[in-house]
Amino acid sequence: MNDRYQSPLSERYASKEMQYIFSPDKKFKTWRRLWIALAETEKELGLPITQEQIDELKAHQDDINYDVAKERERLVRHDVMSHVYAYGQQCPNAKGIIHLGATSCYVGDNTDIIIMTEALRLVRAKLLNVMAELAAFAEKYKNQPTLAFTHFQPAQPTTVGKRATLWLHDLCLDLEDLDHVLGSMKMLGSKGTTGTQASFLELFDGDHEKCRLADQMIARKMGFAECYPVSGQTYSRKIDTRVVNVLAQIAQSAHKFSNDIRLLQHLKEVEEPFEKNQIGSSAMAYKRNPMRSERIASLSNYVMSDVMNPMLVASTQWFERTLDDSANKRLSIPEGFLAVDGILDLYLNVVDGLVVYPKVIEKHFLAELPFMATENIMMDAVKAGGDRQELHERIRQLSMEAGRNVKEKGLDNNLLELIAVDPAFGLTMENLKKTMDPALYVGRAPKQVEEFLAEVVKPILEENKDVLGMKAEISV
Repeated sequence: MNDRYQSPLSERYASKEMQYIFSPDKKFKTWRRLWIALAETEKELGLPITQEQIDELKAHQDDINYDVAKERERLVRHDVMSHVYAYGQQCPNAKGIIHLGATSCYVGDNTDIIIMTEALRLVRAKLLNVMAELAAFAEKYKNQPTLAFTHFQPAQPTTVGKRATLWLHDLCLDLEDLDHVLGSMKMLGSKGTTGTQASFLELFDGDHEKCRLADQMIARKMGFAECYPVSGQTYSRKIDTRVVNVLAQIAQSAHKFSNDIRLLQHLKEVEEPFEKNQIGSSAMAYKRNPMRSERIASLSNYVMSDVMNPMLVASTQWFERTLDDSANKRLSIPEGFLAVDGILDLYLNVVDGLVVYPKVIEKHFLAELPFMATENIMMDAVKAGGDRQELHERIRQLSMEAGRNVKEKGLDNNLLELIAVDPAFGLTMENLKKTMDPALYVGRAPKQVEEFLAEVVKPILEENKDVLGMKAEISV
């Protein structure tokens, strides 16, 4: 197969589970389940369909004769009718009632809804596993002081664990939106060629109630609570937009995380996992490039740009339906899911193996801490009898001098030494060093981690503990 294009999403990034959900086998087996549900419903509502016919359909539900379907499609150029024909070849007694009253979208659109719902559940499970790993990381490092950054400039300190809660909070928001979309997924049902159920009204001799019941019964047989109340031939393509928007939001959160990890790896404070035999660069043997985080960012860019596809489709559908959605949907929906699946596997793998270097963090912290401690130093000097306004101006001048030493001369930050020899402060070096405890400057960060995990995250993880425990395998 090296002589033709292969999707990197299948070959390199997405899991076997997600690939199967969007496989032809899954699709066509779902078509057959839908034809069985339709036949059962029509029988239960009084149409002359026998149990023997339904049993025959069930007997061949999974052994699809693909060769017959492919040969038929070459002849008739219609995928649904080709599979109706192939199913009928296996079920000669039931072939006359397969797809009875339905249009192609009965199997096509209902299958799309079923597959997207199943894929969303797999995404949800992986998202929760990433959240669990991030929660453990935040708990472990909740007390580890570190420089915080605004504009990537050193700012008031935080802790490593508190920073992790920011990544985790984004995923909590994504989970809320994912659950909303999952909870709102409904079947198309049996709406007919233009959504009027005219063919079913004919089958049921004008009985409107049986037409309504058919929708409900099919939905329940397929594991859904209900169908969309109205439609054209297809379900509203806005549903696809909703789904891909959720995927893009997860990608957005993952991208932000990957950016932070890449910056931290540059600082040598935190690194993504790096395997024993991994090569970081073909030219520079010493390099440890953050390639997994970079891949998260790269795939995330793809998913975020994918949002435009269902938007364009939904906005340009004509009246009850056009077919210019078909080719686009075949690409944008599966590949959006496959990419997010790969992103979450990478995210889980990276968090599970994050390496933190407290000594480097402390070194960077202490280089900036004298500047951050100036207010405490000034207050101590005031207590010793100094004038606040005069001390404020003196600290400003000494800070500028220390800053020049660092930036222009490449020296260490000597602000404490400058303050210690300045008689205006009346403080010894021993006094000043007492203000250099990093834990004094992280505010409520450790407590915020504890509160966030206890009040928000742990209840979510406890409620979903049955899906936790996943480990991500990265193929390349």
